[in-house]
Amino acid sequence: MSQRCQVIGAVPRFGKSVSPSHRRTSRRFDPDVQTKRYFVPSLGRTVRLRVSTRGMRTIDHRGIEAVVAEIHARREKI
Repeated sequence: MSQRCQVIGAVPRFGKSVSPSHRRTSRRFDPDVQTKRYFVPSLGRTVRLRVSTRGMRTIDHRGIEAVVAEIHARREKI
């Protein structure tokens, strides 16, 4: 399953871990993506979204209606 937020599009980033001796090894920074259900009154049903914690704050700020409309505009499946 992909680690991608449906709201803000957060994806894994890559970087380096640096040890005390300054050796660098590759590592991966994963977004905190969770599956969450939201009730959308305009659709009259619940939708299941894969959202990051920052995406949840975006939904709280803008509202689920606006976020779902934006996802529909991108023709992304909900």
